[in-house]
Amino acid sequence: RTKELLDATQSQLGRIPNLYASMAHSPATLDGYLAFRGALGKGVLSNPMRERIALLTATINDCVYCVSAHTFRGAKVGLSEGELSATQKSQSEDSRITAALKFVDALLQNRGLVTDDDFANLKAHGWSDEEIGEIVAHVALNVFSNYYNHVAKPELDFPITAIKR
Repeated sequence: RTKELLDATQSQLGRIPNLYASMAHSPATLDGYLAFRGALGKGVLSNPMRERIALLTATINDCVYCVSAHTFRGAKVGLSEGELSATQKSQSEDSRITAALKFVDALLQNRGLVTDDDFANLKAHGWSDEEIGEIVAHVALNVFSNYYNHVAKPELDFPITAIKR
């Protein structure tokens, strides 16, 4: 099963990131992670928004590996250096994106206990219930990879990016 999962990763990403390789020590862990990631990949959030959520989550969780990986991937999906830097500070020139990033920040800082105002602000900026559900799910997926990284400490195999909070 491990070989199947790593082959699928290689085929999808063109490589096997060290974090995924370390997850492969437990095929159930890697399988669960990839299944969750795959399901969310079929969602309504854009690739740039997914990368923003991943980058901000990694920043808040002090995960240099994941900050580096999502800065690299964010650039690959069209985010500028300025947008990537602003994302680490829960900011964007687009007020709708800023609202989502502030929500992600509140979600993480308050362990999911967001206020009615946090939620209302997100809705006021045009985020649908489907999108909000996916934002929460992407945060959960990325918390998992951040925490796994903290435990496994895989060697960084992306260009290093500093955390800029």
